[in-house]
Amino acid sequence: MEILRTVNLTKNYKDGNGIKTVLHDINISINRGEFIGILGPSGSGKSTLLNLIGGLDKPSKGEVYMENERTDNLNQSKLAIYRRRRIGIVYQFYNLMSNLTVEQNILLPLLMDDKEPDIELYGKIMDIIDLKERLNSFPEELSGGEQQRVAIARALINKPSIVLLDEPTGNLDRENRNKIFELLKYSNVAFNQTMLIVSHDEEIVNKTDRMIQIEDGSIIRDVSLR
Repeated sequence: MEILRTVNLTKNYKDGNGIKTVLHDINISINRGEFIGILGPSGSGKSTLLNLIGGLDKPSKGEVYMENERTDNLNQSKLAIYRRRRIGIVYQFYNLMSNLTVEQNILLPLLMDDKEPDIELYGKIMDIIDLKERLNSFPEELSGGEQQRVAIARALINKPSIVLLDEPTGNLDRENRNKIFELLKYSNVAFNQTMLIVSHDEEIVNKTDRMIQIEDGSIIRDVSLR
């Protein structure tokens, strides 16, 4: 069943006195439960694509449909609620709340809706990210890799329909990178979540089930890896 579709998705930016097109007429269809890697070099447009899908930016042209609802034209308040409840997002720079503890940051999407966490999922996340002794710490007291694990845990905690991850393992060593993939795969299978992982690392993308390759703002390859 289709969960995400883009129609002629295009993004332009002003570049001096001219216009630079970062994405050119992107058309993709993604089904519920797919585990997808988006591969491309720096500047290829892959992070821009993720931002448009997640509603963090507006397209210059085109449309985004998520669960049969058009989302690119929602107003900011409706879009914020939709993102919080239906989309998990892991940014390159984590975007943790500096005045909240590790545990509060992880639970934030649930706290904002006054909901309790799924105990089994919370336990699984805690086991894998291995930060039980840092739950009362604040982000500034954590290493970059630890902050990254907190951001990933936050994106998964409310079991969103789709999870968007921008270079989610960039600051992790091999052991923790493998742990994070274990967590993502568990969440993908257990809750039939759709995962979109942006990376310039082909080794990372090859662990997913489908690869979408982007160069110069266009899709040049879309293949199943399983």
